[in-house]
Amino acid sequence: MAKKTENATVRIDGLTFPNKGTGTYGSKKAHIDNALPGQLVKCTLYKKKGGLYSNRFEIVEKADYEINADCPVFGSCGGCTYRTLPYEKELEFKENMVRELVSESLDEGCEFEGITPSPVTEGYRNKMEFSFGDMEKGGSLALGMRKRGSFYEVASAKDCRLVHGDVRKILSSVLDFFQSSNETFYHKAAHTGSLRHLLVRRGHFTGEILVALVTTSSFGTDLAPLTDILTGLDLEGVITGFLHITNDSLADVVRAESTDVLFGRDYIYERLLGLTFKISVFSFFQTNSPGAEVLYETVREYAGEQKNKVLFDLYCGTGTIAQLMSRQADKVFGIEIVEEATEAAKANAALNNIENCFFEAEDVLTAVDKLKETPDLIILDPPREGVHPKALAKICTLFSAPRIICISCKPTSLARDLPIFRSYGYKLQKLRCIDLFPRTANVECVTLLEKVGDN
Repeated sequence: MAKKTENATVRIDGLTFPNKGTGTYGSKKAHIDNALPGQLVKCTLYKKKGGLYSNRFEIVEKADYEINADCPVFGSCGGCTYRTLPYEKELEFKENMVRELVSESLDEGCEFEGITPSPVTEGYRNKMEFSFGDMEKGGSLALGMRKRGSFYEVASAKDCRLVHGDVRKILSSVLDFFQSSNETFYHKAAHTGSLRHLLVRRGHFTGEILVALVTTSSFGTDLAPLTDILTGLDLEGVITGFLHITNDSLADVVRAESTDVLFGRDYIYERLLGLTFKISVFSFFQTNSPGAEVLYETVREYAGEQKNKVLFDLYCGTGTIAQLMSRQADKVFGIEIVEEATEAAKANAALNNIENCFFEAEDVLTAVDKLKETPDLIILDPPREGVHPKALAKICTLFSAPRIICISCKPTSLARDLPIFRSYGYKLQKLRCIDLFPRTANVECVTLLEKVGDN
């Protein structure tokens, strides 16, 4: 059982990923979630694994660089982290956190290229999952983001700055409709109620919008009036589809046991760097389209000239990178374990008249044994937890590709994997951070590794 120390006051003098403020209390280091350097905070500290930790605090003194948050629910909402920072300070913090994490891999000759800002910092998210709940126990029906530390209560998202104004109008209309109905939100402990989630996807460059309402099978309201309300909204973009998804799973995850298309189609189109992509409700696609263009341009820059060469795109998702790289390579082979994503990759390649991309639905761990081609470049874009150690060993030893580009959305996973790459003879040559997630603590990293050893 953790022992707690009451009423500690700590001056925050450091920051570690993902946004844990650090300071000293007595002779020990204190780690306080979401506290910022320069703040003086009061909190309850718990002893754990030789350190002191807290996930709640009260600000006694603000840092001298802090500004007023531009969102009424900032702090209680779990969506944003950095609404009290000038954007330049946010970029500085993210760059420093990544640099500290990978410091042991920054050998002489390695270029740490800092952080590239997002082209847009507000209204950038092209996908958002909102939850039904209440704003306080027993309160009226609400729709928004889960509150920090809560499984049920939500913070209103009617003023959310992460999404386009069209999304806010849709959210408000859906909430107004159900506040006038007999439907209640799904309570995970009691397994009562029907309203679970609202998903909205909006193409940044196309303006196409897909709306999906997720309920349990006990839902009984006629959705024709809501369909009329949504399709009649005055929006900058256009709703191309409205779906009703049924999910009776006990887990608080968004999944479909059945899907009814109430209006239009079950996908949108988005454009990136001259290519068009068809995106379904559950397709993986970078949530910041302008930022994704920066990310992929970085990958192409690191890849350099690839004429007459073979590329492997491992963990390729819906094949976005593979298709963008197909312009400068002879062949691109994409591997992705999710069959739906692989089929979407094939469809998008056909949509873009790309004939030199080949996609397989298989686990990377087993697929690499079957690939007959020898790659000149491997691109890795793994899930947040990084590359499976066994898969990483195979990738590095089976092919001995001259270069590997690794994309990581979780710097701690990257920091764990870099020494493993080194053990197989790969030296880190370049690392660049891309801010794909403004106002949050998350950051994307692109690394270029070159084979220099005999391993």
